[in-house]
Amino acid sequence: MIGLPEIVAGTILAALAFYVLMAGADFGGGVWDLFATGPRAERQRHVIAHAIGPVWEANHVWMIVAIVLLFTGFPSAFAAIMTGLHIPITVMLVGIVLRGSSFVFRKVEAVDEGERSPWQLVFAISSLITPVMIGVVIGTLSTPALEWRDGIIQGGFLRPWLQPFPWAIGGFTLALYAWLAATYLTLESDDEALQGDFRARALASGAAVAVLGGISGALWYTSAVESTQAFLTSGLGLTIFGAGAFSWVGCMLALWSWRLILARAAAVVTALSIMAGWGLAQFPWLVPGSLTLRDAAAPDVTLRLVLWVLGGGSVLLVPAFVYLYVTFKRGVLFPRGESS
Repeated sequence: MIGLPEIVAGTILAALAFYVLMAGADFGGGVWDLFATGPRAERQRHVIAHAIGPVWEANHVWMIVAIVLLFTGFPSAFAAIMTGLHIPITVMLVGIVLRGSSFVFRKVEAVDEGERSPWQLVFAISSLITPVMIGVVIGTLSTPALEWRDGIIQGGFLRPWLQPFPWAIGGFTLALYAWLAATYLTLESDDEALQGDFRARALASGAAVAVLGGISGALWYTSAVESTQAFLTSGLGLTIFGAGAFSWVGCMLALWSWRLILARAAAVVTALSIMAGWGLAQFPWLVPGSLTLRDAAAPDVTLRLVLWVLGGGSVLLVPAFVYLYVTFKRGVLFPRGESS
């Protein structure tokens, strides 16, 4: 039965999905800033900065929404996660702060022509490290490695996340963000040469997504046998997996044939399928083996108030986001025709 805890948890998952699609692509843009090469390297960085500039701060709203809902709606799960994973979470937060501040600072720092600002390097490296840490946290929470008993973390603060599977998910997350960014960036410029540069990066990172996804899946099977088997024997799970695989293939074929609008749409479907699959595999756990949704849920009166406040806030948030993206991304969101 779907109750208030499931509705709040589903809202958290939706917020995280928006974060992957928007802020995840921003991180991926930072990755390609680091690896910009060739005679058009500076032009590639200019396209990346122009694409990220108007929206990068707003995109973090979705992470804030997810965190606020977590500590308000599921306080014991929030305590377990923030206590047991405080090291990778701290590295992740430092990376987010460094990435944002360096993105601003590099705009005002005077450097000689042809030289690279130190802040630009900080921006790029933090964009590389932060997605890995996000993946490490998600990977750890996808297995029973984090044990929470009577308000105490069992087994120390290192063992749960210093395992192969969380780091495989860290690499997969980085590849996914880079793939989304490169696919989006193919439509951020009218220059066919630059489109080709980002298309090549999208094809390469898309292949990395498949390889790292396969490795992560194999490790997941050995690290969380029950949730893996439940997912693979579920009709809904297999449907989600099929949708993700089919849309990934569609994106790669669309990139290969220069159907860039279709490629972007297919990449979005793939990312949403991954998030939906992760949510289904987690259900009904927030901290597998320790806390279920209903174990960790706040009283119903609190959950109702949270949903009412969220609904009221959405009246302001959603139109503001629509206005922001229509203002700065009209040509990318509503392209006039297929790139060729």
